[in-house]
Amino acid sequence: MSLPDWTYRGPRPRGPVLVPGGAGYIGSHLVRRLEQLAIPVVVLDNLSTGHRPSVRATLENVDLGDRAALEGVFARHRPAAVVHFAAKCYVGESVTEPSKYYRENVIHTWNLLEAMRAQGCRDIVFSSTCATYGEPRTVPIPVDHPQNPINPYGRTKLHMEHMLQDYAHAYGMRTAALRYFNAAGCMAEEGLGEDHEPETHLIPLVLGVALGKRRSIAVFGSDWPTRDGTCERDYVHVQDLADAHLRALVKLQEGTTTLATCLGTGTGYTVLELIQLARKVTGHAIPVESAPRRAGDPARLVADGSHALATLGWSPVRSELEQILRDAWDFHRRCPQGFARG
Repeated sequence: MSLPDWTYRGPRPRGPVLVPGGAGYIGSHLVRRLEQLAIPVVVLDNLSTGHRPSVRATLENVDLGDRAALEGVFARHRPAAVVHFAAKCYVGESVTEPSKYYRENVIHTWNLLEAMRAQGCRDIVFSSTCATYGEPRTVPIPVDHPQNPINPYGRTKLHMEHMLQDYAHAYGMRTAALRYFNAAGCMAEEGLGEDHEPETHLIPLVLGVALGKRRSIAVFGSDWPTRDGTCERDYVHVQDLADAHLRALVKLQEGTTTLATCLGTGTGYTVLELIQLARKVTGHAIPVESAPRRAGDPARLVADGSHALATLGWSPVRSELEQILRDAWDFHRRCPQGFARG
């Protein structure tokens, strides 16, 4: 299979690679990259939020809470490494149902690490989040910014990071935590895109207006301390994120013991700026409705990407916001009702 021009062409990780959560949004893009590089890959996913049509690789329909089934997966496939995406990820739900988040994020990750130890698999790249930082003290946010999450989702992700660090120190595991900002975009030519239920991410909601699925897009707050009064976010293309995971995995397999870094572009766009670009891409008016601020929304979340460049040699190459929107628009036009009905 020929590789797209934008892709990472450095050293390739050794497989097989086990990808918990590999039927989800970001995980499925990483799996497809591994396939393009002819690296053996196994997806482990209970399909509670992931999508079976997104998976071409071997799929183990297993829940991380099932220790016996998980140990069976490791015995059958003997993975050389793990890239871990499986987690609950809705901030609001984490506030109302923290029990679910501590069970499925923290306890299930412990199950995964124990299965890795039993099999002698020691390399794991972990899908973390900028939500571990909480309210930013400085913007752009550097990797060494204090981590003080303000909701159970962010706290469980930070607990997972700490667990990985402790396992690296005590058991000789090698771990990478990648804290990314707003994942966006699609690999539409491969039939991959963003499809959540419920959908909470801004770009698919905005494009849903252009598709006629909703009448308008709500803008939460118009008096934030930004250049136009709306929240500012750093959008990074999911294909760039996939390549960052490859680079991190190679680093571990080359001997790096632990690493953590931020993945973003260093450039922020406000909500209104994004909507204006979406109008250009789609040719639709995309009406806006004003809504009150949401509690817990920081005004600005923008990454300092210098550490990722220094440690991984990574900088985004497909993350211009207009390109992200064009790729996402391509997928949502092809599959207006998502994977299940598209």
